[in-house]
Amino acid sequence: MEKKKIAWIVDSTAHIPHELASHPDLYVVPLNIIFGDKEYIDGIDLKPVQLYEMIRTSDDLPKTSQPSAGRFAELFDHLAGRYEQGVCITLASELSGTYGSAVSGAALSGFDVKVIDSKSVSHGLTGLVLLGMKLQAEGKERDEITAILNSRAGTAHSFIYIGRLNQLYKGGRMGSVQFYLGSMLKIKPIIEISPDGKLEVIDKVRSEKKAFRYLADQVGAAYEAGRRKIRLMHADSPEEAGRLKEQMISAMPGLEVETGDIASVLAAHAGEGTMAVLWYDFD
Repeated sequence: MEKKKIAWIVDSTAHIPHELASHPDLYVVPLNIIFGDKEYIDGIDLKPVQLYEMIRTSDDLPKTSQPSAGRFAELFDHLAGRYEQGVCITLASELSGTYGSAVSGAALSGFDVKVIDSKSVSHGLTGLVLLGMKLQAEGKERDEITAILNSRAGTAHSFIYIGRLNQLYKGGRMGSVQFYLGSMLKIKPIIEISPDGKLEVIDKVRSEKKAFRYLADQVGAAYEAGRRKIRLMHADSPEEAGRLKEQMISAMPGLEVETGDIASVLAAHAGEGTMAVLWYDFD
């Protein structure tokens, strides 16, 4: 059997839109979600709607863990029989050990695969995959494609309103002082993912309404600079996301807003009600 050119691999934190859901060359490596004494495979054993229900009805909070190097190596070995080369894009290495597992898995496998740290989450991975596939369709070789993708990694604009501080704190993504002050004063942070893939608090708000206005203002500034397409991601908040989308479209004629759920692994840390706007300048 003649081998295909490039296999594209992401982890399960990536947002998979309709145009990618059935793509024959896209493969997803799931992370793990631990709830109580049980471990689930993200997207297979546990869907987002199930996770939210478990959080609502349990005193426990979920934890997450990266895929093992062996899981990546197993997939890479499988792909070696079907593809000449591969490109694997993971969530930010500052937020998870998934990138390290993928690098180790590549070393264990004989497959010619390049691993890229997206320095982002959700659509931050997806945007790089879509760009890479576009470059491949234009006839560029894998190594040239990965050089371009590495130069774009960390350039996603992402503004995130955190739904539940306790999950972010217990997951180790927020310091105790920030959590205490936020809980006592009912202040919730607006977080940005920095160019090196770290979570940084860039503002604080006292209500969901003000948080949504802040997100819309960031989109508005980008709109004034010429941006006409963004992604609006949410954690089990389709009605709130729908209202925010309509507000932005009404205020910004011609703006295209694609909405979607954040992955279960991300929801496990950020919590129900989380809302985020994301875009790349090249998108």
